[in-house]
Amino acid sequence: MVNVDITLFSAFIVGLFSTLHCLGMCGGIIGALTFSLPTEVRNQRWRLVSYIAAYNTGRIVSYALAGAVAGGLGSTLFSLLSPGYGHMLLLAFASLIMAGIGMYLAGWFPRFALIEHLGRPLWRYLEPVGQKLLPVRSPLQAFLFGIVWGWLPCGLVYSALIWSSSAGGAMQGALFMLFFGAGTLPSVMTAGIITGWMTRLSRLPGLRVAVGVSLILMALFSLYLNLEHIDHTQHQHHKVNPTAPTP
Repeated sequence: MVNVDITLFSAFIVGLFSTLHCLGMCGGIIGALTFSLPTEVRNQRWRLVSYIAAYNTGRIVSYALAGAVAGGLGSTLFSLLSPGYGHMLLLAFASLIMAGIGMYLAGWFPRFALIEHLGRPLWRYLEPVGQKLLPVRSPLQAFLFGIVWGWLPCGLVYSALIWSSSAGGAMQGALFMLFFGAGTLPSVMTAGIITGWMTRLSRLPGLRVAVGVSLILMALFSLYLNLEHIDHTQHQHHKVNPTAPTP
């Protein structure tokens, strides 16, 4: 369906441009983890890449798991709140979150980042687990650390997670966060190589605004398409069964 494609594409774009917000945090983490590896690992490119890939695979697995939980809970909650209009509420909520992220990236809604406070109680329990996995000495250990790292409080990650609750179900929520995580890979995987270039890019005065406005427009367009789809579906339903009551 058109909306699914737009939603997943939007998730990927938000992940891709999250670099403008969290390059310092995630880039710093991957840089520190890389330099903490044994010298023989850092001196062999392919071994180093396997560790970095393991970190990020674990991180994205956590995103997908969290998305599955959020998608399942969100679908159930909206259905319970409004059996007849639950789907429409999901669409409106998704568009609102997407627009909020756009305003945040554009610099017009800095308080949107306060969403990350929601995850701090959980992080207090997970941070000591991550500390026990350091220093990393194997790809498996790197993968496990990545799973913990995936829950690090971050305004954009948690915003995407809340957005995934409107995906329509557990599978859709997991897929949404998978696309978001894939969008973060180019900057995080290559943090040690292009950090300086990406930092300069993120400081371009009009870039953040352009990305933010693009997301806001995508939110409005997605909402419009879904409302059109619902209207068309209801029209067809009444055409087939004219006596059917309006939900």
